[in-house]
Amino acid sequence: MHIVRLSLNRVRRFDSVEFAPRPGLNLITGDNGAGKTSLLEALHLMAYGRSFRGRVRDGLVQKGAEALEVFVEWQERVGAGGGERLRRAGLRHAGQAWKGRLDGEDVAQLGTLCAALAVVTFEPGSHALASGGSEPRRRFIDWGLFHVEPDFLSLWRRYTRALKQRNALLKAGAAPRQLDAWDHELAEAGAPLTSRRQHYLDRLQERAVAIAADLAPGLQLQRLELQPGWRRHEMSLADALLLSRERDRAMGHTSVGPHRADWSVGYGEIPGRDALSRGQAKLTALACLLAQADDYAAQRGEWPVIALDDLGAELDRHHQQRVLHLLAATPAQVFITATETPVALSEHLHPSAVFHVEHGAIQVRP
Repeated sequence: MHIVRLSLNRVRRFDSVEFAPRPGLNLITGDNGAGKTSLLEALHLMAYGRSFRGRVRDGLVQKGAEALEVFVEWQERVGAGGGERLRRAGLRHAGQAWKGRLDGEDVAQLGTLCAALAVVTFEPGSHALASGGSEPRRRFIDWGLFHVEPDFLSLWRRYTRALKQRNALLKAGAAPRQLDAWDHELAEAGAPLTSRRQHYLDRLQERAVAIAADLAPGLQLQRLELQPGWRRHEMSLADALLLSRERDRAMGHTSVGPHRADWSVGYGEIPGRDALSRGQAKLTALACLLAQADDYAAQRGEWPVIALDDLGAELDRHHQQRVLHLLAATPAQVFITATETPVALSEHLHPSAVFHVEHGAIQVRP
């Protein structure tokens, strides 16, 4: 999978801009505040339905504009024969209302666009994957499953709908017998959803351990462990929901289940996430993200797009060299933003294309 054209209108500093990246390493340079990150935000928006710097209405739409527009064209592999097809997706987003098109057809759900284009992003907030709360870790694992197991989304939606209904009943003070049907639905969807998460994390563990050993051996990353959201090894989800029912009725929400799941990283000597330095958290997150990209490639037969924002500020020179050499050995299309050319690219590797962002425009550098 590689992007051949990206067009932005009314996105932060850009009135209207378009550029044509190439396969391989694409370096995007420019001063701080020039708009380099906005290009990656636009890609992230198309792949996740949101910016990695917050909600669309919180500054991603250019000030004074009604809506932003993003258009992407990319080549992706078709079948096992090695053929490719050109795909197109467009999104107009006003912060609340949006309209999207995929391959010339209107889409009714933003998830349809997100399922089409796969982008793995490492950015300044990615350290939260290792050191932050549980929500970004759940999103991480579910995003991976969403892309490599086509029926996972319907399972996730089934569980989410049942959870919403059960919580509404709990808030309304419903009688216990009214919860029976939704407890059954939560258990029917939640148990296989958790099994999918466990199997996926087991696959990622092997890849993350190997990548971390190459990228940052000092981490001694050893394992990824799922906390399913209830005492899964002691009881079924149905029993856990029944046991928590009175507590849930008192609190007005469901306290156990996959929506409370989390996962943690085990290290050789670091006792846990609370003991991580910011640098260690970044390297852990990067190892997990690259493991996710590697798993996507193994399951789908092609690499997702890799976006590395502000690489020079996020990693020291030594680790920049390691990650760039690792990515250069893959067929992945990579986007790297930096205020200046990373040393690893200037000394050892050569980007496929260099773009410079200045005054709301993008220029191709020789």
